[in-house]
Order: sequence, then C-alpha cells, then structure tokens
Amino acid sequence: MNLGKNIRFLRKSSAMTQEELSERLGVKRTMISAYEDGRSEPKLPSLQKVASIFNVSLDDLIERDLETQGKRTFQSAETRILTVTLDKKEEETIPMISQKASAGYLNGYSDPEYMEQLPQFNLPNLPRNASYRGFEISGDSMLPILPGTVIIGSFIDDFQNVKSGKTYVLVTGTEGIVYKRLFNYLEEKGTLLLVSDNEQYKPYEIAPEDVLEIWEAKAFISTEFPHPKDKKEKVTLEDLSEMISDLKSEIIRQR
Repeated sequence: MNLGKNIRFLRKSSAMTQEELSERLGVKRTMISAYEDGRSEPKLPSLQKVASIFNVSLDDLIERDLETQGKRTFQSAETRILTVTLDKKEEETIPMISQKASAGYLNGYSDPEYMEQLPQFNLPNLPRNASYRGFEISGDSMLPILPGTVIIGSFIDDFQNVKSGKTYVLVTGTEGIVYKRLFNYLEEKGTLLLVSDNEQYKPYEIAPEDVLEIWEAKAFISTEFPHPKDKKEKVTLEDLSEMISDLKSEIIRQR
C-alpha cells in the first residue's frame, strides 16, 4: 500500500504544510504525520477528502505509486458503497438532508450511526429497486424550483450513467451539496459540466474525483408554488440540443 507515501508526495507537490492539510481534514497535525509515516490510516471520509483535495481517485491514492507512476485518467469501475436506512419492516427509508444538515452529511454520509439520526420518510409510487435521498436545496440557481424545495434523488453508482441534460444532486468535496443540470464529458475530457437553469449563473466543470455521490432527481416536495413570473416553457429536445451546442462552443473557446 502506497497511501502514506502518496499523501506526503501530494501534499509537498501542492506546497502544503502538514498544518494546512490537517485544518482542511479537521484533524490534528500529528495525525497527518502518522498518516504519512504509515503509523495510522485515515477513515473513509478523510480518505475521500484527501482524494478530493488533490484531485485523485481513491484507488490511485491507496494503491498506486503516484510519485513514479502518476495518476490515471477517470475509470468508471470504482466501487461506491452506499449506506442505507431501514424502517421496522426492514424496508428502505428516504433520509432527509436539510440545508442545516448538509455540512454534516459531507462527513457522515457513509456512517450508519449518523444516517440513522437523520429524519426518515417514505413516498408512494417510487420504484423499489433504487435507493433515495431527500435534499433541501438553497439559492435561486435552478428557478423555477424554489429555495427550500426538497429534491428526491435516486442513487447513481456509476458516474458514466449520468445522462446529459438531466438534473442531479451532487455531493462534492469542494462545492458541498449542489443541484444542477449535468452534461457528461467523462469520456471526452474526464469532467462533468454543471449548468444552472437560471442563466445568471455560469456553467462550470468538476472532476469526478471531487464528487462523493450523485443522485438523479426523480421528484420534488415544496410548500410553495412557483410564482407566475418564474414560470418557464417546458424544455424540449431542441432546447437541450441547442444548449449542448452552445456549451461545446464555449468549451472550445476556452481551450
């Protein structure tokens, strides 16, 4: 295992001190020293943060000698383990992640004890062959979906299955929890493009190594009805095609 050696190499390559890395991981500086010397190993949430900070996959971080071999391009075969919650009938429930709980979810999403403490609920008519989360969104970047709306997302275990033009909730190491329209450029560029429905917000790219989870939007719950001024025409295939064409042109101009 090359974990400790890789953490030291990545940290030094980024001109980062042990103190700076410890602050970003929320641990003591002595723990960073222990990680790098092989005297201790980070828990999964910390491992994922390290991978996100240095833009490297978990597999490469743990197994590959990054100093001599470098990191590989994105591979879709990475296994993603999902923690689920069950009710008294042993049926999966839908954990609710409010805006206030979003920061804690970044650290606790893989911790069964943390997940059990979140509010749980069920919804009818959802297919039973999937796992779901409810995420309360903030901001106006996806109008007419209003702030405070709860997006019900279905877990995506393989990022290659992201469908361009569909909306998703992403749990990320740097941006937190965001709800966006995605365009899948993993094969072409090794990135995902995040687009807001509110045109005042510019699209941006994100590396898959920075993404902890992706949830495809399946439904939403809101206590407010959209205001008529926020009403938009239904997005057609022609609209999506034009949007993709414009985005490709923008990407080409930025190269």
